[in-house]
Amino acid sequence: MPENYSTQELMIIAAAREINDYERIFVGMRLPITAYGVARLTHAPNAVGLFESGVSRYEPAKDMLYTMCDGPNQLGAAWTTGLIQIMGLLSGGRVHAGFIGGAEIDRYGNINTSYIGDFDDPDVKLPGSGGAPDIASMAERLIVIMNHKKHRLVKKVDYITSPGFLGGGNERKMAGLIGGGPAVVITDRAILRPYGPENELHLAAYHPNHTVQEILKNTGWDLKSIPDVHETASPTKVELEALHQIDKDGFWRT
Repeated sequence: MPENYSTQELMIIAAAREINDYERIFVGMRLPITAYGVARLTHAPNAVGLFESGVSRYEPAKDMLYTMCDGPNQLGAAWTTGLIQIMGLLSGGRVHAGFIGGAEIDRYGNINTSYIGDFDDPDVKLPGSGGAPDIASMAERLIVIMNHKKHRLVKKVDYITSPGFLGGGNERKMAGLIGGGPAVVITDRAILRPYGPENELHLAAYHPNHTVQEILKNTGWDLKSIPDVHETASPTKVELEALHQIDKDGFWRT
């Protein structure tokens, strides 16, 4: 097993492992762009990448992508269209998984990208929703990537921009949301997954060089563990080579 890899590289590869072959994936921004490329070059050579900018790809872009709107993402694409056409795949039930991030996430996987504090006089005004609520509501499953800090993993978000399991249990289904909700939260310390009848996020894996105690200390609720909690598998040589091929200059992986 390779020993020299960054936390960013582990997060990207952990995200890539969540993509299955032949799936249609809403890729999103930042690390997921690279994760999609790694998956395509390793275990998921037939996964299709969907980009909110109106692009669908059967293979990673040949040149470096900093955003989904960059020119290389259009060059050689399978489909270049518009926002409505791409987002319409969600309402048609044709998207297997989607990536999003956020400023806050709570124990039921609800995500906040709107504001921190009081609605009328917020402490912080965040960028807003974009297409994230649609992806969170209608994709078969949601993959979340964010940094693991106590003020970001909170017991209850100040505002639900993108719905997880709402108040827990079957509230998501009762609300009429067709998607399956958060399947995994990948952080720079651990991997969390919903577990039990309440669909509360539990610790599923802790990254190498991190401890359960450290993760608990940096989580804003009483984080429980699934029965078979384990250490995250280190990146393989093949995975790292694929990552370095996608991100040649190390922009996203360092």
